[in-house]
Amino acid sequence: MTSVSLFDLIIRNVRIEENGALVDIAVREDRIADIGSGLGCEAIESVDGEGAFAFGGFVDTHIHLDKACILDRCTICEGTLAEAVRETARAKASFRQDDVYARAARVVEKAISHGTTRMRTFVEIDTRAGLRSFEAIKRIRKDYAFALDIEICAFAQDGLTNEPETSDMLDHALSNGADLVGGCPYTDPDPNRHIEMVFALALKHHVPIDFHLDFSLDPERTDLPAVIDATLRHGWQGRVAIGHVTNLSAMSQAEIVSIADRLAEAGIALSVLPSTDLFLNGRGHDRLVPRGVAPAHLLASRGVVTSIATNNVLNPFTPYGDASLIRMANLYANVAQLSRDEDMALIFNMVTEAAARQFGSVRRLEAGAEATIVLLDSPGPHTAVREIARVVAGWKSGRKSFDNGRPRLHKPG
Repeated sequence: MTSVSLFDLIIRNVRIEENGALVDIAVREDRIADIGSGLGCEAIESVDGEGAFAFGGFVDTHIHLDKACILDRCTICEGTLAEAVRETARAKASFRQDDVYARAARVVEKAISHGTTRMRTFVEIDTRAGLRSFEAIKRIRKDYAFALDIEICAFAQDGLTNEPETSDMLDHALSNGADLVGGCPYTDPDPNRHIEMVFALALKHHVPIDFHLDFSLDPERTDLPAVIDATLRHGWQGRVAIGHVTNLSAMSQAEIVSIADRLAEAGIALSVLPSTDLFLNGRGHDRLVPRGVAPAHLLASRGVVTSIATNNVLNPFTPYGDASLIRMANLYANVAQLSRDEDMALIFNMVTEAAARQFGSVRRLEAGAEATIVLLDSPGPHTAVREIARVVAGWKSGRKSFDNGRPRLHKPG
């Protein structure tokens, strides 16, 4: 008598490559036990994927949960970066832990339903916000661990040399649950000193770094050389990321290639934030408004680890958003005027596997891997980016974390 393997979960009739053959994914406890066509096995739970594309979930490398959903307490008149920084600094003085938690939870739940399984959030820590937002986001990380993994970046948004107390507060956060440290040189009176102070904290706590950098359309106004130099000097290759770098959009392709090669040599990753960068840049132009979005695809072609991320949601930096990374991927494709299948594959990679490299490990669907699986209503990544594919359902470590269901038309007759 032939024995039949019993699994905890089997997801049948899914694809794991563009227009690939239908396969089944068998799960035992929190690991993928087998993947193959027509697996002859039984499971406690069986799901028909109906031809969906299965992958390890989206990865958001750059989001601000602490200051999300605050449009009702801010004024947007100019739509500039300076105004966004100013309005948010004013608002965060009144942030309370339960308030931050509620707003962050609203965004996190949307991100989960949109298929995000990993996230890096910046949390502003300074004399105005105190540690209130940090404590709230630590609670969020714990309470939503059933669906996604959250990294917390202790972040100095408003400078360090001008607010020396912030450095001590970041130090405290790094000793009490923060995963990495972040800085923003362009808001500091002494950008170079700011960069060195952030590196000093990272070296002390042996953590990665993530900088907001070069948020302008002026190629001559840059702190990137200082970050590259510090990364190489301190031996922090592969442990530094930068976000925005919008002035790359104002450079020639030859200049971008040169910078890309330096970033690749230093192992510095780049997160591009299309929604925010489009909204805040080019305000001084009344025609032919610059896009202000760094060409991540060009940098990726030179070996730079690149990602496309959310950044802000419903605040003065970005007064819209729903934490959908497939929507952000489609937005980038539009802005960058990309169309080929290989371009779509690269863009999908920038919200999945390439993005995951900033976290130090990539989740692939293979036997023995963690059973974190998301289904897209699409035959594969190319189509998913082109059509902003619906996210159907997801499992985290073998346990179902969300289910959006399938759309059903009720035709007459």
